[in-house]
Amino acid sequence: MLEWLRSAAKWLLAPEVATEQQPGHLWPRWIFLRALGAIYVSVFYSLLFQIKGLIGPAGILPAQDYLQSAAVALHGRRFWFVPTLLWLGSSDRALMLLCWAGLLAAVLLALNVWPRAMLMICFACFVSFVSAAQDFSGYQSDGMLLQAGFASLFLAPAGLWPGLALARPPSRASRILLLWEWFSIYFESGVAKIRSGDLSWRQLTAMDDYYQNGPLPTWIGWYVHQFPHWFHAASAFLTLAIELGLVWMVFLPRRWRIVCFCFVTPFEIGIILTANYCFLNYIVLSLGFLLLDDRAIEWLVPPRWRIARVVETAASAEGDTPATWRERSRERLARLRMALTGFCAGTVLYVAGAQLVGMLPVVVPIPEAPVVYVEPFRIANRYGLFAVMTHSRYEIEFQGSRDRQSWSPYPFRYKPQDPARAPGIFAPYQPRFDWNLWFASLGTWRDNRFVLWTEERLLRSEPDVLELFAKNPFADGPPPIEVRAVIYEYWFTNRKTRREQGVWWRRQLLGDYAPTLEREPNGRIGVIDVPLAEPMPE
Repeated sequence: MLEWLRSAAKWLLAPEVATEQQPGHLWPRWIFLRALGAIYVSVFYSLLFQIKGLIGPAGILPAQDYLQSAAVALHGRRFWFVPTLLWLGSSDRALMLLCWAGLLAAVLLALNVWPRAMLMICFACFVSFVSAAQDFSGYQSDGMLLQAGFASLFLAPAGLWPGLALARPPSRASRILLLWEWFSIYFESGVAKIRSGDLSWRQLTAMDDYYQNGPLPTWIGWYVHQFPHWFHAASAFLTLAIELGLVWMVFLPRRWRIVCFCFVTPFEIGIILTANYCFLNYIVLSLGFLLLDDRAIEWLVPPRWRIARVVETAASAEGDTPATWRERSRERLARLRMALTGFCAGTVLYVAGAQLVGMLPVVVPIPEAPVVYVEPFRIANRYGLFAVMTHSRYEIEFQGSRDRQSWSPYPFRYKPQDPARAPGIFAPYQPRFDWNLWFASLGTWRDNRFVLWTEERLLRSEPDVLELFAKNPFADGPPPIEVRAVIYEYWFTNRKTRREQGVWWRRQLLGDYAPTLEREPNGRIGVIDVPLAEPMPE
């Protein structure tokens, strides 16, 4: 029994040597890690322009205030339950240093320079931001990236410039971790749709208004929205079929996995083109390449690369018994690395499995302690994309006034606002302020206090917060004395209206969303109007 366990552990944790019957996974690993580096680049690049306005000392939700509260509440446990490098400092300079360090590491990862070390830096920088960003983090996409980034530490080859790392193939355990994440994203989202009780999925009407009601629609989504109901019903059925059925092919032999890849890849590309879900679908798309193996990918690469890989892999499979002390030390280090990989992989799979079991209509007594202690790092998550569809679109707009009579809107960079402006395509870039306002519009200001803090920062004309908008409507004169947040309902126009009026949207003002704030003569901020009505229910 003990010998069998050793063999199983070696099979899982040791490098997977390619054979003619079982092609290796060097190319899928190379492609996935380059794609992951590019995703990290988009994340840290977007934060360069937002982080000070979001969580800087003069931002909407200052990180330093949050960390001070966490220190009082958690005492010595704060470093584990709020894992962030910003404990060392959360000034504007520290925030920018965090972004630049992450961006530089992401670029080097994309260029395949010291990938394992660059993955560590990217993960440390991103988890530091997510842990301190409060309302501006915690999205499912953040959890996907942290989970993939952590698992990739065990997939990535060692070395400064490893290339394909022919002599260091990935272990099966590292691939299983990432493929389990891929499977969980799909399957758990499908289960969530059924378990939510949302009739629109059961009646296949969920996609009828999906393209206009997502966080940040695209102009391609406008055209797809005009398609007949049968197309949207077929799209809803295909979504459920992929999430609940097709993804099980990941557990079948290689030919089935290749077929699965050929289905899910166009599916993800279609989502990317019709909706801006930032880097979320790029992660899922990249994980899909791990369904393939070298033989499948080598159809597209020059023959000389194929020959070099086969020869060198065969050569790397032959080895002598370690003789020198240096070789013996490397062997011991390899065993230690395998043990660490096994512990981490086992922990992540246990927590991820517990999350999945918790979604099913069964009661299974599972110890919760590992789930609680892993949760702050977001390396094993529960997913449930679009469990309940939103069938109305609301948009919050900030307005300022110098005379309490005429109001000027603060124009957004990415959110729908001007009915004549076409929705853009900017994923994987994530405008977290615009993104979070969509979630806020579905609830009340009491549950989204950052809207009120935004009004206060606009009254004070904080430069970092104003940078989150396309421009400052009061840049040519005195600042406003009042700022309010109003809410509109939006709809896509039809082809006739678009052709005759040149507008992509029609909208209707519903009223105030949050209290109106005023700047008194002594500089204090006061509340002068609290809305009594709430946004219209779904």
